[in-house]
Amino acid sequence: MKGLAVGPIATPEYIEWWGRKINDNISRPSQGDSQLTRKHPQVVPSELEVIKQDFKRRNTELEKRIEQMEEEKMNLRLDMDVQKLETEKLRKWKNKAEGDLDSLKTDYKRLCCSTKAVKLGKTSEQWCQKIQEEKIKNDRWERNFQYRNRNSVMELRATLDKIEKMKEEWKN
Repeated sequence: MKGLAVGPIATPEYIEWWGRKINDNISRPSQGDSQLTRKHPQVVPSELEVIKQDFKRRNTELEKRIEQMEEEKMNLRLDMDVQKLETEKLRKWKNKAEGDLDSLKTDYKRLCCSTKAVKLGKTSEQWCQKIQEEKIKNDRWERNFQYRNRNSVMELRATLDKIEKMKEEWKN
């Protein structure tokens, strides 16, 4: 009986290919290119090195994005601060304008009162004094001539009415 040899079955092309194989089916250069590889050897990175390089590349990209976001965040804060300052400035301006408006209203009322007084030819103090004098006169006349002529009393009452009318004109 003949013996059967068990082993890898390989063709001559496979053996030649297997001899040129380096890392994961990357073949060696042929004999003519051997001088180039001696001067510039080809380094084939392993899978771990490829993953490291990819990680570093992604890490630098993320760092750049983080820097951009931080810069944008800082710009947004600056914009927010500017908006707050402008808002505060507008509030102060509004408060000042409201104060000026109130002051103008008060001045207008005073001007109206003084205009009425000018139309009558006297100041309010002069009118008050004049009214008091007339009341005193009226009281004196009423006391002196109380029992005399009814016509005199009527005249005094008319004078008192005039005084009251003057007082009303002065108030308006």
